[in-house]
Amino acid sequence: MSFKNKVVIVTGASSGIGAATAELFSHRGANVVLVGRNQVKLRNVAEKCARAGIAPLVVAADVGKDNDAERIVKDTIDKYGKLDILINNAGIVVSGSILNGNLVQAYDETMQVNMRAVVKLTSLTAPYLIESKGCIVNISSIEGKKSNMTNFLSYMVSKAALDHFTRGAALELAPKGVRVNSVSPGPVRTDILENSGMTVKWDDIGKMVTLLNRISEPEETAELILYLASEKAVGITGSDFVTDNGTLIGSKSFTEIK
Repeated sequence: MSFKNKVVIVTGASSGIGAATAELFSHRGANVVLVGRNQVKLRNVAEKCARAGIAPLVVAADVGKDNDAERIVKDTIDKYGKLDILINNAGIVVSGSILNGNLVQAYDETMQVNMRAVVKLTSLTAPYLIESKGCIVNISSIEGKKSNMTNFLSYMVSKAALDHFTRGAALELAPKGVRVNSVSPGPVRTDILENSGMTVKWDDIGKMVTLLNRISEPEETAELILYLASEKAVGITGSDFVTDNGTLIGSKSFTEIK
């Protein structure tokens, strides 16, 4: 798949799925806009993009802030004059539960990034995507479909909301020629465990919760994202693609993971 001359915004591009996706797009000819908060990590990803592809535009920003979201789109259009693909990948996991009394705070923090930022960026980029007949890929999770994580209720709610937003956005934008889909990974080897304060190890999660007894690598999810963004998926919109090593259909559970 070639993305020559395509302009792609990837949020949460400083590590994990976002970084792998940005690198793949760049290596296949796209002009990529790297968005993230960690400038050191963003520079590292930018170097990897440039080695076998096109040097990206790096935008250090917090997608949860309206001014930053507006700046992301402005910087993209100022440099490239158009936008073809939006990858809403940025997300956070915040611990909080009903009985611990910290659910409301966790909910507010989580929804600001995982949901509101997606709504904001979709609204800001829609006019440019309509002009280019482009597409959006939202990165959801199987946790929006199966309640497994007792201490991370807000995360599950945010991903369930994202799934429905994807369908609603697809419904509204289809007549304008814009496709909107989502990808729902299961456990993927990223830095999300460290960032969210979990002490469990990835390989242990693979044995505990996946039917295939393995953890996905970020590049696996990135390949699926690129497929959905490509012309090969021209007939796909309003769909959600699960890639989870059998976690969703299995009986194993995240419930005790902390």
